[in-house]
Amino acid sequence: MTTDRLVVVTGATGRQGGATARRLLAAGRPVRVLVRDTTTRTAKSLETAGAELVRGDFDDSSSLPAALEGAAALFAVPPVAFGPTGPDAEREFARGRALIDAAAAVGVEHVVFTGVASTPGRPGGSEAKKRIEDHLHERIRSVTVLRPVRFMSNYLGSTSIGVDGIAHGVHRHIFPPDEPVQIIAVEDIAEFAALAFDQPDRFAGRSLELAGDALTPVEAVAAISEATGATVRYEQITHAEAAALSPAIAQVRERWAAGSRWHADIETLRIVHPGLRTLADWLAESGTALLRQRLLETA
Repeated sequence: MTTDRLVVVTGATGRQGGATARRLLAAGRPVRVLVRDTTTRTAKSLETAGAELVRGDFDDSSSLPAALEGAAALFAVPPVAFGPTGPDAEREFARGRALIDAAAAVGVEHVVFTGVASTPGRPGGSEAKKRIEDHLHERIRSVTVLRPVRFMSNYLGSTSIGVDGIAHGVHRHIFPPDEPVQIIAVEDIAEFAALAFDQPDRFAGRSLELAGDALTPVEAVAAISEATGATVRYEQITHAEAAALSPAIAQVRERWAAGSRWHADIETLRIVHPGLRTLADWLAESGTALLRQRLLETA
């Protein structure tokens, strides 16, 4: 695919889509970003960077064909849907199906879909995302699937759901403190997406489990503490705490306790993308400054 052919990016006001849109723009590729609101600060910053803004809504399938018209490729991040008891798999699949059907209708040639890392017995990471992947392969000729593990930037996230992020010097999660957990920088998801768009014949039909590092939670907070100068410690939540937060979090903790693990081949990925970031790389590049600001806000 030549670099002058238009790529539509969904989820561009989020982490993966935003990183991918900016990576493609930096390479000189024409980018159109599909957003629900073209007036937000994030959308406007993408427009300033050179992206074309177009309004579209996964829950309004009639808005999608026009948003995709004329595009050669699509970076697809169908938004997760939640109901009263947690993730709504049917609605998430409906959103993904609507996007894929619209892409097929207007002749999009190549789709890079980013989902969730697989674990044994759960290809595609979740029911909805696996169904979206299957539908994508049925409708689009050239498909690349990216399945990233937990983001390094999750350390910057809100602690409102009871896990992830850092609050009052504590990082809480479901993982055992002394077992390695794979992580990835969203900028590297963007790098793999760019590679797939640049070399569609090489990456068509491939599903890539993506990670860039594997540290224990204790090692990770030690690295964050050293980089930021602020003491951060790790706490693993109990099963009872996970169940109190939500059934979905409790289920993930149970599967992890039973030995279910992400399994990206980091060394092979580094051959494909030699610049693959470790946590130390991400901290040096941008994470330390962002974390210092976040730690001040949550002290």
